[in-house]
Amino acid sequence: LLISVRYGAIGGILGIILLICMYYLGRHPMLISPFLDFRLLLFGIFIFFTLKEFRDYEQQGVLYFSQAMIGGLTVTMLMSAISSLLLLLFGTLVKSFVADYIVQVTAYVKSFSTTDIERIGKEIYERNLKALPATNISNLAITYFIHGLVIGFFVNIILSVILRRQPKP
Repeated sequence: LLISVRYGAIGGILGIILLICMYYLGRHPMLISPFLDFRLLLFGIFIFFTLKEFRDYEQQGVLYFSQAMIGGLTVTMLMSAISSLLLLLFGTLVKSFVADYIVQVTAYVKSFSTTDIERIGKEIYERNLKALPATNISNLAITYFIHGLVIGFFVNIILSVILRRQPKP
């Protein structure tokens, strides 16, 4: 469990550093699709090294699926929690973070074609557009946390299956 905590903490701090770098490089990190999120790679790297270290150095080469899931979920929860809490702090200190998000999302939503609006539904489109100015850093941090849990969960399942190793009879 200590291995998972160590890698989760390092991953959470690295995650917020990358998020801040993306923001200052002109690409708002909250506008990136979860399927293309840099956290896919981060979760993969940190979960992999956590499970590999645990299997090879603590368990003498044996790793059950349940152990891998617990270790990986610990990394996922810590990385998501730390990066979300630090995002909350960053967004509180840098007011332009949320303001830039609102401006960019509003411009994106207003660029939808009429067929996109009809497919979504006019009421839903207008309701979401009207709700955008009320967005705050807490909303963004919670969304970031939830996306992190979902991304990390699926990465964890894949790596837990790949890295598990049963004892030889």
